Amino acid sequence: MKFKTRLVITFLTIILLPLVLACIVFLFIGGYLVKEQEEYGFRNKDYNMLIDPTQASRLISDEIFLQVDEILEKDSSGLEKENVLSGINEKIVNKASYIIVRKGEELYYTGNELAAKQIFDKLPDFAEENIWQQQEQSIYYDDMKKLVRQMDFYFSDGSEGSFFVITRANSIISRKLFVDMAIAIMVILIFTSMFLTNWISHGVFAPINQLNIAMQNIAEGNLEYMLPDKDDGEIGDLYRNYEDMRLRLKESTDEKILAEKQNKELVSNISHDLKTPITAIKGYVEGIMDGVADTPEKIDKYIRTIYNKANDMDRLINELTVYSGIDSNRIPYHFHKINISEYFRDCIEEVGLDLESKNIELNYANLVDPNTLIIADPEQLKRVINNIIGNSIKYLDKPKGEIDIRILDEIDSIRVEIEDNGKGIAAKDLPKIFERFYRSDASRNSAQGGSGIGLSIVKKIVEDHGGYIWATSKEGEGTCMHFVVRKYQESE
Repeated sequence: MKFKTRLVITFLTIILLPLVLACIVFLFIGGYLVKEQEEYGFRNKDYNMLIDPTQASRLISDEIFLQVDEILEKDSSGLEKENVLSGINEKIVNKASYIIVRKGEELYYTGNELAAKQIFDKLPDFAEENIWQQQEQSIYYDDMKKLVRQMDFYFSDGSEGSFFVITRANSIISRKLFVDMAIAIMVILIFTSMFLTNWISHGVFAPINQLNIAMQNIAEGNLEYMLPDKDDGEIGDLYRNYEDMRLRLKESTDEKILAEKQNKELVSNISHDLKTPITAIKGYVEGIMDGVADTPEKIDKYIRTIYNKANDMDRLINELTVYSGIDSNRIPYHFHKINISEYFRDCIEEVGLDLESKNIELNYANLVDPNTLIIADPEQLKRVINNIIGNSIKYLDKPKGEIDIRILDEIDSIRVEIEDNGKGIAAKDLPKIFERFYRSDASRNSAQGGSGIGLSIVKKIVEDHGGYIWATSKEGEGTCMHFVVRKYQESE
């Protein structure tokens, strides 16, 4: 879930949830108190009874005045009997109310003597118009928080009498309601805060802690620590970004480790391959210096051997230079339009002399149109051909070596095949021969040495020309290298 959505939900929850729950609690408590008041004689179920003391006083006094009217109708001296007045007072004593009966200026009866002493002197005077009927408006004494309703009458001896119903206003506004509502609101707020805290903690802080642990693992070099999938919101995006970063770091680290391993292997290979011709050169030079080559023929043989070994060293250094260009993707190319027939004819003449000196038969067949053109770098394409032929020479194991070069037409491309009759390549090794530093013969000798990067250079150059290369081979019979380069076509 997005943070914005979480904030909106949190905002609405903070406002609406306490409000809704408070309303529900108020209705429940109010209903309970109304029911409780009904037990005390309140028949009006309006919630104003709980908060309107005037209405509450009227309800209480109306009931009492109705009873007093009935008593006076039956017996005009009924209000002069203490047991009758006590019975009336008993009905309202649990409703925060009591009665006072005044005769003339004297207190005749009260249901609460202590409270009556405080208010008696402030009671309204006898009024002729109030005889046998209750006063329409309640009188509120703010200092004592009491409401008073009055009904005047005459005693049997003709004395003026007044019947009062006194109600405590602060009791009618239920303290229990306020206490219960306060407790309920506190519980609601605590519940809401716990719910939101748990929700935000589970949805935000827990994932962030997981991400923090994951980043600590990254800092410690542990690139295998994975986070669980999160499908939504910013947290999900953060998890996916972490996973992408982790995989890239892991890939980069693996590549770095592999590169270091390959560089060490390269240094080892180059050191071995350079040491072999250098040792031979030193040996032949010492032979010349010590007079071992005491005839012109021996001297010439020694010098030619030294020259060949120096060429081997030059080839290795050139491969190392090209490898450096491949590793930094900075091989210099100078593309030109090349006539295939003319280009390969020159190559065959150049390569043929070297193969002839090594007693290797070279066969050449060109099956493309003499005017076929390609776009290529002549030097780099020659490097491809020389590296493939050099690789073939290295693994020739027959008394009579043979190398066949064929140029085939592929409609919009040309395919070059360079095949030898060497010892071949095992099927399990064939897919890996274009990898850098890969050797099918791990226990190589000086005659089958090399840096292990020749075919990876070939693959890189061919692909940079927009072509592709592959190999076919049978062990004991030989290997054929195939590479394809697109023809040059004039744009319409």
